[in-house]
Amino acid sequence: GCNPLAETGRSKLQNQRAVLNQQILRAVRMRAGAENLLRATTNNKVREQVLLELSFVNSDLQILKEELEGLNISVEVYQNTEETFSIPLVPLGLKETKEVDFTLPLKDFILEHYSEDSSEYEDEIADLMDLRQACRTPSRDEAGIEMLISYFLQLGYVENRFFPPTRHMGVLFTWYDSFTGVPVCQQNLLLEKASILFNIGALYTQIGTRCNRQTQAGLENAVDAFQRAAGVLSYLRETFTHTPSYDMSPAMLNVLVKMMLAQAQECVFEQTGLPGIRNEFFTLVKMTQEVAKVGEVYMLVNTAMNQEPVKENIPYSWSKLAQIKSDHYKALAHYFIATVLCDHELQSGDDEDQQEKALSQLYDYMPEGLMVLTVLKDKVQRKQLGKAHLRKAIVYHEEALRVCGLCKKLRNIDVLQEVLTAAHKRSLLKYAQQETEDDFLSLIQAPDILPKTEYKIETIAPQFSKVKVKDFFHRLGPLTVFSAKQRWTAPRTIHIHHEEGELGFGLKGGSPVQIYCLDPVCSAASMGLKEGDYIVSVGGVDCKWLGVNEVLEKLRNVGEQPIEIEVISCQDTAASMHSKSATYSVGMQKTYSLICLAMEEDKIDQTKKAPLKLPFLSWGTKNRQKAASTLCLPSAVAGSSQIKKKLSPFTLLNTESSLY
Repeated sequence: GCNPLAETGRSKLQNQRAVLNQQILRAVRMRAGAENLLRATTNNKVREQVLLELSFVNSDLQILKEELEGLNISVEVYQNTEETFSIPLVPLGLKETKEVDFTLPLKDFILEHYSEDSSEYEDEIADLMDLRQACRTPSRDEAGIEMLISYFLQLGYVENRFFPPTRHMGVLFTWYDSFTGVPVCQQNLLLEKASILFNIGALYTQIGTRCNRQTQAGLENAVDAFQRAAGVLSYLRETFTHTPSYDMSPAMLNVLVKMMLAQAQECVFEQTGLPGIRNEFFTLVKMTQEVAKVGEVYMLVNTAMNQEPVKENIPYSWSKLAQIKSDHYKALAHYFIATVLCDHELQSGDDEDQQEKALSQLYDYMPEGLMVLTVLKDKVQRKQLGKAHLRKAIVYHEEALRVCGLCKKLRNIDVLQEVLTAAHKRSLLKYAQQETEDDFLSLIQAPDILPKTEYKIETIAPQFSKVKVKDFFHRLGPLTVFSAKQRWTAPRTIHIHHEEGELGFGLKGGSPVQIYCLDPVCSAASMGLKEGDYIVSVGGVDCKWLGVNEVLEKLRNVGEQPIEIEVISCQDTAASMHSKSATYSVGMQKTYSLICLAMEEDKIDQTKKAPLKLPFLSWGTKNRQKAASTLCLPSAVAGSSQIKKKLSPFTLLNTESSLY
């Protein structure tokens, strides 16, 4: 990551955001305490003091929220440093977080769950924490994106290795809302993953705003960055549907996706007009529809921003900027078509049919009494319709300037004021060049222009597979076997003796290999080796990642000398619940035990499976055969004769047969 102490404009903004988040957190806690006191007290004097304190705290929160909004609209910092004359684009600020210490929870889990020396994994845990710390200050380029994606993928490994679905690990993740500054604290790794995804999308927007919009390559990169930002935010919306942070709610993400696609569409229009707009009939018609499309998408963004529940938390200046851009680009569309009508009269050598077709595609309807072909041929009607479009363009320009003047944050953006003023003056000048004698007689209202674009803007889905990541905790073994969802016995040491060149068992599977076809009378079986055990080491050498051939080779190389192997056994999920009373078995019928028996794991019968539908437990003889409950209560071995003698639960404890 970048140096967090570097005095760049972007780092200063992020530092200010972190300070504001702490101030907002303090104010929110004060408000919560005051509200609790207000509900608890009945003393009128105390209530008056609390109400006064509440009004002060609420005012303080409003001021802090406005300061945070000021950071979100500080778009000049993120723009390209080259001299430009374009309306600024809006980036997203990175979500702030607190430091997280994985050391103790992960070391405890490695010792408890994987039965390994956790001190040997201190370097891996440190690497994970260093990567997370670096992700708080990513560089604003592809390297920063790759680092965030690598941490996101690494979290997938960490989740499968260390975060079982049945309990919390005691790791508290704290992330601050990007718009309100309110913190969200959870022991859920999904909050961490969702927040990293949000920051990936935010970093793409910052890369897009930084691109040089005065070059073709810069505009292409900006379009690509905003499409990728929209793709990441859309993926976040579809994947994490119940995020507690409001900036990642489905409604807010929907607005942000629309805004990023609108900014990509804006860059496409700038890309089309970058070589210069020729004052030619068909070129101007094409530019009219392109810029009308930009005005339409910004109008949809503004509408979405003013809907509940987004309206309360979206920055006010963002909503007004979307409205300004919508009016500005609509004005440009009317200016372009007015230029077509006022400057291009139908000549004898022109293709009349093509011009009529092109002009008719601009309108959904024509003003009463006008026909497209008539307008093309009649000089007076062309002038009247062209001036009507100019009047509408001027109205839109004036509205954009009025809204900009009313918003304090936007009023301070000099380049925005300059662009809007220049476009307004150009339309006024064009209107002044036309004949003005018939102004009071012209009652034509300019029709709306149909938007159309040749460049369809769509989201680009995140391509996580392009970033290659190695699991930090690779040494724990293959993830398909050694995960938090599966429980294992502690490693057992078995001394293997060659008996006439035979081991007394076979091996199968991939990594790690499993014991199968175990000879029950061989020496290994007598020492505790069981069918289905996994071999994790041979002669002190870890072999979790070795296949059958490699393990067999190690066993053959021993010769006549005995060799030590370490094996583990998979603990059945039901068996791991023996010590719990009145426990609900997840994923099965609601069956509660009246009593749970503590049994030896070595006597678990792997061949006997519980029926799918299990009734409440009954100790009667009639129900014994079907009462092998969810929690593995006594049942006979498969293939044994049925027990007709009445047995109590206590006599079962004393039997030496292969019962649970």
